[in-house]
Amino acid sequence: MKAFASDNYSGVHPEVMDALVRANSEHVGSYGNDEYTGRAVEKFKTFFGNNIEVYFVYNGTGANVLGLSALTQSFNSILCSEFAHIYVDESTAPETFTHCRLVPVPSMHGKIYPDQIEAKIQRVSDQHHPQAKVISISQATEYATVYTIDEIKAISTLAKKHNLYLHMDGSRIANAAVHLHQDFAAFTRDAGVDVLSFGGTKNGMMFGEAVIFFNPELAKSFAYQRKQGMQLHSKTRFIAAQFEALLTNDLWKRNAQHTNAMAALLEKEVRTIKGITVTQPVQANGVFATLPKNIVPALQQENFFYVWNEVTSEVRWMCSWDTTEEEVKEFASKLKKLIF
Repeated sequence: MKAFASDNYSGVHPEVMDALVRANSEHVGSYGNDEYTGRAVEKFKTFFGNNIEVYFVYNGTGANVLGLSALTQSFNSILCSEFAHIYVDESTAPETFTHCRLVPVPSMHGKIYPDQIEAKIQRVSDQHHPQAKVISISQATEYATVYTIDEIKAISTLAKKHNLYLHMDGSRIANAAVHLHQDFAAFTRDAGVDVLSFGGTKNGMMFGEAVIFFNPELAKSFAYQRKQGMQLHSKTRFIAAQFEALLTNDLWKRNAQHTNAMAALLEKEVRTIKGITVTQPVQANGVFATLPKNIVPALQQENFFYVWNEVTSEVRWMCSWDTTEEEVKEFASKLKKLIF
């Protein structure tokens, strides 16, 4: 059964698996003291420039939580979308490790905008109130929409106005880059992002994410925070080797181009079916739609997916690097038969 539930359901891309096998053939230094880690960091510098700090971690929650921890103190608050992964899907990990309050901001198609954000920056210098310190955005968003460069710059300008940092959850950053037809730096470092969680797991890796600091001063204590947060992998080479493969020969781009294309095809197929309404712009690798509640269980039996909003019967269909055109068309055909 091929699922449309999450890009986390997919396996490991063969080029990444080959890199893991090669990294498994010898003894090398541990905790990042190895040539694989060195080469992977240099790969990141080709995309973002030399004046960065790169740290590898196990997973996206670890990347987000530790990146935010580096920017905050326990009396601070973090502003994010009401649908942000850190707010909805990372349980209480952000609050537990940062000790900060997460403040949800109303969003449109998953995005938050300066006016709504600024309305949440309240009671500055009031010792009785948590002090806003970070704006966190997701690129692509949880609705698989993509911030434009100008939108990110506007949020960065607001952050600087209020002496806040800008954090980006880039678990699907490759899909965003493909949609924008831009390199990574254009909508991160150059747009005013301070700290980036760079995703690999959802784009063909087995596991592993990177935390990237565009201001090295912010990373002064991060090695200790990573260890304290249980995200320091003793055999770091197995994360680094995957990133080296992903960032070589445009593998990241090839994977993301394919997943975005499969989502666009799925949108095209389901838009022709009466009773289906696509609810969000399809810009990355996800399609959100409403459909009759009574057909959901039967459709999930053959191709599992998640119901995003039980009240409105809005569902989420995610495509992966290994999704095929045949699978998309077969899924749409099953959907059409169930409705009619």
